[in-house]
Amino acid sequence: MGRSYFHLHLVSDSTGETLITVARAVVAQYEGVAAIEHVYPLVRSNTQLERVIHEIETAPGIVLYTLVEQDLASRLEEVCRATGSPHLSVLEPVHALLSSYLGTHSTARPGAQHMLNAEYFKRIDAMNFTLLHDDGHLPHDLDDADVILVGVSRTSKTPTSIYLANRGLKTANIPLVPGVPPPAILETAKTALIVGLVATPERIVQIRQNRLLSLNADDDTSYVDREAVAEELAASRRLFARNGWPVIDVTRRSIEETAAAIIDHYRDRRQRLNAS
Repeated sequence: MGRSYFHLHLVSDSTGETLITVARAVVAQYEGVAAIEHVYPLVRSNTQLERVIHEIETAPGIVLYTLVEQDLASRLEEVCRATGSPHLSVLEPVHALLSSYLGTHSTARPGAQHMLNAEYFKRIDAMNFTLLHDDGHLPHDLDDADVILVGVSRTSKTPTSIYLANRGLKTANIPLVPGVPPPAILETAKTALIVGLVATPERIVQIRQNRLLSLNADDDTSYVDREAVAEELAASRRLFARNGWPVIDVTRRSIEETAAAIIDHYRDRRQRLNAS
């Protein structure tokens, strides 16, 4: 069965991240359908909006928007009606709910969620820490981390670390290499949450083979031997069990799903530490 396509216009007065995330989450629920995305970030003036309108008139489709300036929103809605383009203010239902519950009205502030506040600088600090502590670097201060990820090669440690850092968690990751003992501080760390990452041998071998192929490297090595990989994973599981570290199988998880599970563990651990 062929795939059908439609134009999806995403108009934002900020970065557009909210719209992109919402739109893709919904479109993914429809099999055999794909969106041709037109993303317009930082639309904050009539001149910028007119460029968007020209695109919508050229390729009508569904229009999702987050414009807090009412004049801009009204103009966009007018054009959508004229072109027969279904349209929705994605944030309006949430605004209406909050306004009703709180008994007050919002103040139009485009991009307010991206203000340079303490939370923003916390994320920057976490990102700097994470980049410095990638792949086992600077092990002496591992306990300054919020989270430490441990696993054999190709268990998505680095991308998961970067994602967690963007959520404000200082994250270090330690590779488990056959014949090389892990840093001793892992055994004594008291503050950081340590999480073991595993996957099936088949998945690890597949990713490693692709890695070697991209490097034009010889694949006649134990690095991609299934039995050797299975033993690596078994040894890692024994290490995790011996230390009582939570384990997450990343075989069928996206980076976002793995990170969400880690954040749950982190919150539970913080609650237990605060209660003790």
